[in-house]
Amino acid sequence: MSSSSDNPNTVTDRGLFSKSSKDDAADKKKKQEEKTEEEEGGGGFIDKVKDFIHDIGEKIEEAVGFGKPSADVARIHVPHIGLHRADLVVDVLIKNPNPVPIPLVDIDYLIDSDGRKLVAGLIPDAGTIRAHGEETVKVPITLDFDDIRSTYADIKPGSIIPYLLRVIFLVDVPVFGRIKIPLDKSGEIPIPYKPDVDVDKIKFHHFSFEETTATIHLSLENKNDFDLGLNLLQYEMWLGDDSVVEAELTDSTRIEKQGITKMQIPFTFRPKDLGSAVWDMIRGRGTGYSIKGKIDVDTPFGNMKLPIDKVGGTTRLKKDDDDEEE
Repeated sequence: MSSSSDNPNTVTDRGLFSKSSKDDAADKKKKQEEKTEEEEGGGGFIDKVKDFIHDIGEKIEEAVGFGKPSADVARIHVPHIGLHRADLVVDVLIKNPNPVPIPLVDIDYLIDSDGRKLVAGLIPDAGTIRAHGEETVKVPITLDFDDIRSTYADIKPGSIIPYLLRVIFLVDVPVFGRIKIPLDKSGEIPIPYKPDVDVDKIKFHHFSFEETTATIHLSLENKNDFDLGLNLLQYEMWLGDDSVVEAELTDSTRIEKQGITKMQIPFTFRPKDLGSAVWDMIRGRGTGYSIKGKIDVDTPFGNMKLPIDKVGGTTRLKKDDDDEEE
């Protein structure tokens, strides 16, 4: 029977092998830690330099009072909208925190609808924003409805379309240099359609060669997807080649979207001064008529002045005692 004291070489060899492995592992770990410290030390130094530069920059800005300007869309108003175009004015409030005036180098704008460009433009040398102040900069934009309708066949007259306005201000600021201030604003714009006008009938009440009184029964059809608040109707009407009435109506009337409004307009004429078309009408025959004019209406998008016209219509004359349903 043997013991560990009987075989010292085994014990000694095992102890020497174990110590060598531990020393190697410790050396590797130490080298890795030194390497990591060097890397972290290098990164930390760079970060400190960056922070130092940033802090110095902020202190310089604070010392001289320079800062980036800000901008916001105050409102969009429509001074004119008609059958062929709409004039928009975008009011943008720009604030300048700097101790010196800053120039507006360019104003770049774009209006699109569902990703389709409606209008774009550039306004150079747009002015200057005073030091430590604010200015309302007006950006005028015109939408050409004829061009929009001819370019995009699916945009129908009378419809309301969504739009997205994008405006980019390029300003020149000391310390910062030239910077861009982008703005977005969404909304809706109509593509107006002129109302249809028809003369349903002309009903006379008193007849003589010198003076005849009558009433025109008109129908106004609103083919737009928005209501029209009628303020004024100006018109002239011809029977055949003869102008029989020219007048205006100022009664307020609401014409609902895709709706028809009936109107009765009294007038007076002298049959002896007119041609054969009036005599045909008096004899109870149908006669051709034309009517032209314009209407002044209020809409959700602003006031509009829209033309009305009807050429080649046919109407008849009715007496007071005639059945209305005839």
